[in-house]
Amino acid sequence: MDEPSRRGARSPAPAGATRAAPGGSGVIGIGLAAVLTAALAQGSWQWFATYVGVTLPAVILSFYRLPPWTPGRRCAYLAHLTAFSLVVGLCTAITLAPMMQRWAWLFPMPGTRDRCPGLGTYESIRTEAALAGLAGRDGAALAHAQDVHRQTAVADCLSATTTLWLPVYAAGAAVLVGLGAWFLDRARGRARG
Repeated sequence: MDEPSRRGARSPAPAGATRAAPGGSGVIGIGLAAVLTAALAQGSWQWFATYVGVTLPAVILSFYRLPPWTPGRRCAYLAHLTAFSLVVGLCTAITLAPMMQRWAWLFPMPGTRDRCPGLGTYESIRTEAALAGLAGRDGAALAHAQDVHRQTAVADCLSATTTLWLPVYAAGAAVLVGLGAWFLDRARGRARG
């Protein structure tokens, strides 16, 4: 075999070998993206937040692997597992935020949603008072303006209430992800050992 063809040939990877995935910097970057998404969300939670919330865990699961669980190195493993779980929990909360805002069955916290329709009614009355001089000119436009302001006020109220409870949902998701990954990794570690 000549020299160029020998250099171009690659030896096959050993069975069971996996590519090393990028380290913790990827998780930190994804966590930062999730925090920025949550921090820059203005007003009502929109469905794009769900898209972002689904995309970020897909990137995490594709490019990041927890270090293997070994009985002697628990501290390093737990640090990685905690970061991984918290970021996935944050992404889950961002994914669920628009649904929590719109669907009472997903966000059944008593007393949290009750004041929002009243706030919408107040905003409708306030809009009518502000535009009272125009009522005789175009009643349909006034009714439309009242409806838009009422819907915006209700959505903003529900969004603010949802945002207050997002840490609870994020922490719950982080605990579930962390426990699931920990049990799975321990089972794999025992199977290898």
